[in-house]
Amino acid sequence: MYHGRFSKSHYEAGYNWGSLLYKNGKNIDQSPAFRLTGERRMFAENCLPVYEKYYPEILEEIRGLADGQKNRYEDFYTFLLSMYCFAFDNHCTCFAFKDKDNLIFGRNSDFIVALEKLYMNCLYRLKGVYGFNGNTTAFIEMEDGINEYGLAVGLTFVYPKITKAGFNAGMLVRYLLERCKTTDEVIESLNRLPIASQQTLTVVDDTGELAVIECNCDHVEVIKSAEHDGFVVAANGFVSQKMCGYNNHSIDDWRSDERYRTANHALRENKNHFSVKLARDILSGKHGFMCQYERSRGADTVWSVIYDVKNKKIFRAEGNPSRKKFVEDTRMKFIE
Repeated sequence: MYHGRFSKSHYEAGYNWGSLLYKNGKNIDQSPAFRLTGERRMFAENCLPVYEKYYPEILEEIRGLADGQKNRYEDFYTFLLSMYCFAFDNHCTCFAFKDKDNLIFGRNSDFIVALEKLYMNCLYRLKGVYGFNGNTTAFIEMEDGINEYGLAVGLTFVYPKITKAGFNAGMLVRYLLERCKTTDEVIESLNRLPIASQQTLTVVDDTGELAVIECNCDHVEVIKSAEHDGFVVAANGFVSQKMCGYNNHSIDDWRSDERYRTANHALRENKNHFSVKLARDILSGKHGFMCQYERSRGADTVWSVIYDVKNKKIFRAEGNPSRKKFVEDTRMKFIE
């Protein structure tokens, strides 16, 4: 993974990163994933007014990145604002659990291996918003992270059945990390913001409030942990009665149901033994199918992360956790 530090204003953060890559001969638009179509351009144009109203700073960061890359702002916002709204090979599993001694968030990010050297861990500390440590398969948008107040958020992508101009999954995670302190604030934001894509968002705050929010442009459904269970789980499909009709069963979801059942069963069977070790074992496949992909077919778990919210610690495996060790990242400063 690349490791980036971002500071100052949103524009400066984008510009400094873009120009650093440019000076080292790295042009983002030459990546095979940087695919633009007329449909995506039109969709991104329709999304622009939403971001201008609710999140203008992120557009400034995109403009800064484009300027640093000596490239077209329109191409960069088209790529970023239309992500997750068309078919996309991003798969993942999230869970969170708590008891009197533990408050844990875990996530595997599963993606195509051809691009794994481009994936990023980012440490953001920008003016006027909350600082956070996050991970992404792209740039600017985030797929999981924890902010300085101990709020952890992670997405799982649900293949689009309906879309509308608004925030996509990765931009939602980025916004929530920069603007929210609590799970309740996350839920309020999701009920206020226009949403473009289909996704679940697994959330835990430092008070122990856990939730999975299943959402798209039509509906926001909040699933909280039962008091006697103390955990929530999400993979690449909706499970609530109100949202399951939005699932797209015509696509390959990389064994999403099996990953969901593995995590759900492991947490239910071990609810008296919650720990960082349990999270690590589930993510690394010791309780059933989770990350055991056939890498030769081009798919794998490309990172795994555990946010120990209670103890303010971050552990990350940069690669498949069945082969790579979890290493503590001590760079993040939390508000006590």
